[in-house]
Amino acid sequence: MEKGMVSSLADVPIGDSGSVEDGGCTTAARNIPISPAQVTNQDLSLSLSLSLSLSLSLSLSSLPRFDLVGLVLLHSFLFSQVDATEVVYRRPTANFAARFAKILFFAHLVAVAILIIFLSLRGFLGRNPAFRPAHWFAPLLTAAVSSALVAILWLLFVLRHPTKVIKASLWLAPSLVCAVAVLLLTDGGSSSLAFAVLGLLLALVQSLYGCWIVRRLHHAYEILSISIAAVQPTTTLAKYVALALLAGLVFSSIWTLGAGGVAAGGGSRFAPLYVLLLLLSLGWTMQAIRYMVLVAVAQLAYLSLAFGTETAVSVAFEAAANGALGDVCYGSAVIPLVVAIRGTARAMGLIAGGSDEFLFSCASCYVGIADQLVVRGNRWGFVYARVHGKGLGNASAEVWEMFIKQGMGQLIDTDITSSLCFLSGVTGGGVAALVAGSWATAADKGHVTEATVYAFIIGYFMTRIAMAWPQACVAAYHVVFAENPQSRRMGPCIPTRLRELRSSPH
Repeated sequence: MEKGMVSSLADVPIGDSGSVEDGGCTTAARNIPISPAQVTNQDLSLSLSLSLSLSLSLSLSSLPRFDLVGLVLLHSFLFSQVDATEVVYRRPTANFAARFAKILFFAHLVAVAILIIFLSLRGFLGRNPAFRPAHWFAPLLTAAVSSALVAILWLLFVLRHPTKVIKASLWLAPSLVCAVAVLLLTDGGSSSLAFAVLGLLLALVQSLYGCWIVRRLHHAYEILSISIAAVQPTTTLAKYVALALLAGLVFSSIWTLGAGGVAAGGGSRFAPLYVLLLLLSLGWTMQAIRYMVLVAVAQLAYLSLAFGTETAVSVAFEAAANGALGDVCYGSAVIPLVVAIRGTARAMGLIAGGSDEFLFSCASCYVGIADQLVVRGNRWGFVYARVHGKGLGNASAEVWEMFIKQGMGQLIDTDITSSLCFLSGVTGGGVAALVAGSWATAADKGHVTEATVYAFIIGYFMTRIAMAWPQACVAAYHVVFAENPQSRRMGPCIPTRLRELRSSPH
């Protein structure tokens, strides 16, 4: 019996996909799927692994020759599988904020559906004779479809050529925004002029930002290339991302009915309020779709980077929908606000510098408030919340504290992955705005500004949904490294960057 046991161990292929130090698994272990049956029998799996390890250890003394490396790797594989299974099916802890956010999110969907029906009936039954529905919906719907296609093509570009996409986004985003601004100037209205000036300022800021981050580009190329390799593109994953884009496309198409109802109603005194409510609903819903993709893909990346194992894509998305929906609804409302506050705070800090003038006296206070807010809500918290079954607020605080302990604070602050996703969104929004604006200008100049701005917002969010894939991979890479900096699977990317930051005079 002992000889049979030795021969069976000798037949196990031992690959180079892992090591004893980092809890790596063999190639055979990597291809073993994680099933729900393993989860319901976790205690049995654990006891079997302990019994097998004990029997192998007892037989070691009676065998003349034994593959000790095979024993250690098999033991590591068994325990890694149990841990990975717990990550996939871990139930989240009770979280009042997440439950309340989920209830509020679905209540808001019902409310906005009622609002869209009301605005549509009110606008089209008593619409302004100058308003032509075909000249409104055709440009916007075409722009929405084109933004979905651009999002898919841009994601493929990121996955195939991650080093080129950063350079492309740095010059495409300001160029397209500038083109949209010129298109708005041709309309000649006061609102068109205001949005055109805003667009030119945004293009200028993006151009200056591209010059400012030149020193960070090499690290951005490297970490993006390494992290997205952790999640192999599969047909199933592509289908789920396409479904997310389809959900965004359907909602934005329905949303245009409400926006069209406001435009058809003429100069109602409540029109600005209606537009604000519609925009808030669009932003929250599209962000929720985006973060759902981010949570699922981050789970796939975490399992690959931390354990060297893979799980079914459908299982990851199902676990994200069942176990993280409340946190997604909460985070999609809070995190964009925190990011905006922190971005303006850092800009104020750079402008203020060491000045003691009264105008900048509150800059340091504002920066401190922004730093406290980011601790309670950040995108890395989604990875940590899913892995450890905690609420997004507690997970964000713990993962940020872990970053500080590992000396990664400056590295996270100088990471430009979020900026890359923003510029990609601006690129998609620019394409959609040019499509809708050009069509509206050629057909009817009555609502060029509204159609162009709405198309830009829809295109921006559609591209951000697709870019949740690479952003999730980078976030998971940061979290896995912070948990185990000595892991050989992580490579020298982050340690090298940390040494560069420590030796840098600025």
